[in-house]
Amino acid sequence: MKKRSRQGLRRFTVEVRSWGNYVERIADLERTLAKKPRTLQIEIIGTDEIPADVALRFRTALMKRSPRTGIVTNAHSSLQGGSVLLWLLGDSRTIRDDARLYFRRTTWSEEDEVEENGGPDEPVYRDSYSAIDPDEGDYARVLQLINEFLPVKEMAGRLIGALVLRQFGLIENEKVDDFLATVFSKSSELTESSMNATTRLRVRKSERPRARQLRK
Repeated sequence: MKKRSRQGLRRFTVEVRSWGNYVERIADLERTLAKKPRTLQIEIIGTDEIPADVALRFRTALMKRSPRTGIVTNAHSSLQGGSVLLWLLGDSRTIRDDARLYFRRTTWSEEDEVEENGGPDEPVYRDSYSAIDPDEGDYARVLQLINEFLPVKEMAGRLIGALVLRQFGLIENEKVDDFLATVFSKSSELTESSMNATTRLRVRKSERPRARQLRK
């Protein structure tokens, strides 16, 4: 009979470098997820920006994980662009208290992409200086995914702090957690005291028959 190895918490570090080659790191993530850990904590370090293509590839790897694997993302630094998306992909998230999120607006528009039926009969005029950057299309997709968590239109180009992230429910509210912890601790104390009282009552009842037998 084969014994199943139980995987607990595993940590995976992503050092953010805008110029870095993430091919091996993405492969490492896929191998780690293939082991089906119960919880994978992704540590994000560095203030540079993960390229949009890399962020989308990280997302693809995470989307293929086992449903039993929970993802925790922990940001040690301020994040921008594609790094923001990676952080948001966690089932739960933590961030350094004074760190910030930032994502710029995109220069891409829907006119830059060919429609499903081939697009308009007459293409939109472009001069020789208005070349389209394919990477910008990937960045536009990153913003679409970020928009599922934060309103991109209103927040693009602005710094987003921990207070706002709590208001949107993206990080845990410490005051609520402390309150719940206090409530549960009090309830456990009450439960324990009631159990002790019940035990003492049972002991007293069990002692009475013995006393009667001794008198006889």
